[in-house]
Amino acid sequence: MASAIPTAMERPHFIGIGGAGMSGIAKILAQRGARVAGSDAKESATAEALRALGATVHIGHAARHLAADATCVVVSSAIRADNPELARAAELSVPVVHRSDALASLMGGLRAIAVAGTHGKTTTTSMLAVALSELGLDPSYAIGGDLEGPGTNARHGEGDIFVAEADESDRSFQKYDPEVAIVLNVELDHHANYASMDEIYESFETFVGKVNPGGTLVVSADQQGAVELTRRVRDQSGLTVVTYGESESADVRVHKITPRGLTSEVTLLLGGKFLTFTVSVPGRHYALNAVAALAAGVALGIPAHNLASALGKYTGVKRRLQLKGEAKGVQVIDSYAHHPTEMSADLEAMRGAAADSRLLVVFQPHLYSRTQELGKEMGQALALADLSVVLDIYPAREDPVPGVTSELIIDAAKAAGATVTAVHDKETVPDVVAGMAAPGDLVLTMGAGDVTDLGPAILARLSN
Repeated sequence: MASAIPTAMERPHFIGIGGAGMSGIAKILAQRGARVAGSDAKESATAEALRALGATVHIGHAARHLAADATCVVVSSAIRADNPELARAAELSVPVVHRSDALASLMGGLRAIAVAGTHGKTTTTSMLAVALSELGLDPSYAIGGDLEGPGTNARHGEGDIFVAEADESDRSFQKYDPEVAIVLNVELDHHANYASMDEIYESFETFVGKVNPGGTLVVSADQQGAVELTRRVRDQSGLTVVTYGESESADVRVHKITPRGLTSEVTLLLGGKFLTFTVSVPGRHYALNAVAALAAGVALGIPAHNLASALGKYTGVKRRLQLKGEAKGVQVIDSYAHHPTEMSADLEAMRGAAADSRLLVVFQPHLYSRTQELGKEMGQALALADLSVVLDIYPAREDPVPGVTSELIIDAAKAAGATVTAVHDKETVPDVVAGMAAPGDLVLTMGAGDVTDLGPAILARLSN
């Protein structure tokens, strides 16, 4: 087992240290004893959590924030070239390390499980982290969201397993050398970095090609893109391929998924024996994520029945159908879904949980490039709700694209039969929702931007 601090990261400086991926690496390094520093655009609970671990966190970006004795500067693909701390690093000849290289170095010498896919990565990685911890294996993990139980997205464990979310968006997942790789699905997304499905497949093939000799690929037998990837890599030397899903051809076959309110009961067939366990979050897609996690654990030699029991302890990740509260008989739930497939899956899960009640959605599109390519499909997904409120596009790292607005989604939603209200001032959303909602309704805030902040405000407005 290796858990030492790589020499280059004894005194790291993170630009954008509050980000989901960056903060996880910073937390693990701090827990291993590194002298961590960094900066972020604004104060946050994440910044406070890092300070509690001994890290120095500056608010705002300025050249003076970079200490002269920093051993490296860690960046993500979102950091722009004109960042003043990056410029200062060049002046001081401080090495610049990409987030993915930093994470790869932390995995060195450990039995790594890398979880990839266009969507579902955070949930599946979290399920594994919780289950392995429940079994006393004390894994290290780096996740793109905060677990409900531990309340953190990363941890340095004393065990020999490292579970990591593997991000395909900028091809950074190609840096990892896992013992087990999970591919949940393969779809066209991240249009600023991929021009076609062929480029997506090539990127995933490279990722699978980095699996250690004698290692395992756990891959969906149901999703079309994953099936095509399996066809392309199945003959790779030294690779064991384990398929999972509802397909009759699956090695780990899902026999039945039974919804039970905000939970599901899963029965699968593994090694000629039936196994039933509970998944404590709603939706078929989350049940399948749990099966992928179980198959990966089995590939590491962990008994399936132990994993099945431990997976039942998973209670969710913040922003993945997270119940924010209830007021005047209205439940408010938060969803990170921002790709049409994710949106449809979460809406279908909530539709099942709502039974005869109405489902109201507050959707904030994420990125101009994604809206330009998938706006029509986003609008069609919103037709699964009874009422929808659509906000302006959350730009994140992108500059506006002429002619690309949330109207692309609204028009498609209306064409699909949805009832949609456009709201351009986010601050008015609580009043708009309060005027729509009735006792028994479910309200879903949805998107990868700051729409998540609206949940508490909507609950407060309903209470008043």
